[in-house]
Amino acid sequence: MPVESIRWDEDHATILDQTRLPHEERYLEIASPEAMFEAIQRLRVRGAPAIGVAAAFGLYLGVRDHRGTMEDLLRQVDEVAGMLARSRPTAVNLFWALDRMKGRARELAAADPAEPVQVREGLLEEALRMLEEDREVCQRIGLHGLRLLTPGMRILTHCNTGALATVGIGTALAPVFLAHERGIAVEVYADETRPLLQGARLTAWELQRAGIPVTLLCDGAAASLMARGGVDLVLVGADRVAANGDVANKVGTSGVALAAQAYGVPFYVASPLSTIDLGLATGQEIPIEERDGREVTEVGGVRIAPEGVRVHNPAFDVTPHRFITGIITERGIVHPPFEAALRELVR
Repeated sequence: MPVESIRWDEDHATILDQTRLPHEERYLEIASPEAMFEAIQRLRVRGAPAIGVAAAFGLYLGVRDHRGTMEDLLRQVDEVAGMLARSRPTAVNLFWALDRMKGRARELAAADPAEPVQVREGLLEEALRMLEEDREVCQRIGLHGLRLLTPGMRILTHCNTGALATVGIGTALAPVFLAHERGIAVEVYADETRPLLQGARLTAWELQRAGIPVTLLCDGAAASLMARGGVDLVLVGADRVAANGDVANKVGTSGVALAAQAYGVPFYVASPLSTIDLGLATGQEIPIEERDGREVTEVGGVRIAPEGVRVHNPAFDVTPHRFITGIITERGIVHPPFEAALRELVR
């Protein structure tokens, strides 16, 4: 595994604080749901799959010391889940993981109403199961995506979709890691990904650390690179996929998709099934997180914009399905028309 973003250590979760990268590789011990809420909200742990696993551990941490009745325990499960759900609104894996944990708690409670301890222990087991499942899912996404890669291929990516965004080898970067492992030479162009520079701080660091050739470029340079024939394939991740195949991903993704279509470059999204939200008909229904304007007006704590200027800072945008060549999942690659194909995958 290129890097470990989150793990469970006896009585607490340990996460790699991604706000410190690339300057410092610092791990944090998370022993309460409040600390996990802060870690998710502040992007210390980030990436849709990793957020889901982190939230599952956070829910367990919120009830592990409960000593009341089963009714009180289930009420506390709901309260902790509700609190964690408010940390970030766009990544559906967060809600998927919390719903799964709540469902498991009720399943265990129904099986033995007199044993709250079994519910608590079962929740930790479920969170650990989700961690292992994500590793397997990433591997499968990588194997399916590997079919798209050929020696010498030049791949453009936006934001970070490697091991830092998951607990496995990543989503959109999973095929790249597997290609490197198998001796298939590919190179990656990484958008810097303003305003929080996940491409510059995380993707470039992660790929360089793994020995994979990577070139960093400004977000605004991606289109001109494609225009010159410098990109063979675009691979990006997703925080939520609507029923029709519209995809929410880090802001700037839709612009990359538009340029890819204009210049005839295949544009693929890599996404686990847990990111597919069939409850939303189109991407227009996906809630888009609006973040602090200081992320735009400051870099490294240094102001780069006039004092008092208004800021528009959405964390994500929506790429319409018509610009997407295919979606890579753990069960294979689907192509348009997406709606029927996605429903078939998740049923």
